[in-house]
Order: sequence, then structure tokens, then C-alpha cells
Amino acid sequence: MQQIISSIVQFLQQGIAAIFKFLELIWTWSFGQIIAVFQSDWKSLPVWKLVVLIAVVAVVAYVLYKAVIVLWEAAVAVFAAFVALLSAFVSVLPYIVAAGLIAFAGGWVIHNVNF
Repeated sequence: MQQIISSIVQFLQQGIAAIFKFLELIWTWSFGQIIAVFQSDWKSLPVWKLVVLIAVVAVVAYVLYKAVIVLWEAAVAVFAAFVALLSAFVSVLPYIVAAGLIAFAGGWVIHNVNF
């Protein structure tokens, strides 16, 4: 049974690693293309190519703005989830303390009380 669970965990780890590797590849390629556009020789371009370049830069800026908004919303959601997890830990703390006190009392009775 433990071997099956270990295999499943290893499969999930490999899948997650492959997803992150793919994301890294896409991000690297995309930012390489964006940097290449900004490194164009703006001074030697004809007017129509300059207009296209400005349009491309504007669209890229808009798309990156939208990406930043999505990433910001995701970061806020992660933070909210973390706060919810911490508040859940704090809310169950009295139950954990009660269980510990009951276990302590039971252990004390078992070890120290003789009838």
C-alpha cells in the first residue's frame, strides 16, 4: 500500500515539475520576444514600421497590464486563503488544548491512581 501511495506522490511531483518547466519555457520565450521588440533600431525604421512598432508596444503593454491584474488577484486570493487557514488553526486551538488536557488527565489517572 505504501508503495502505491509513494508511486502516486512521485507521479504528482513529476507532473507538477513538468507543468512548471513548461511555464518557465513559455515565460522565457515570451519575455525574450518582448525584449527583442524593445531592442529594435527605432531610428532607422520607416514610418509605417514605426507605427506598427508603437502599436505592438501598446498592445504588449495592455496585455502585460491584464496579466499583472490577474496575478495580483491570485496573490490576494492566496493571502486570503492563508489567513483563513491561520484563523482555522486558531479557532480549533481550544479543542486541541481540551483534547490535550483530557489526555493528560487520563494519563495521570492511569499512572497515579490505584484503587
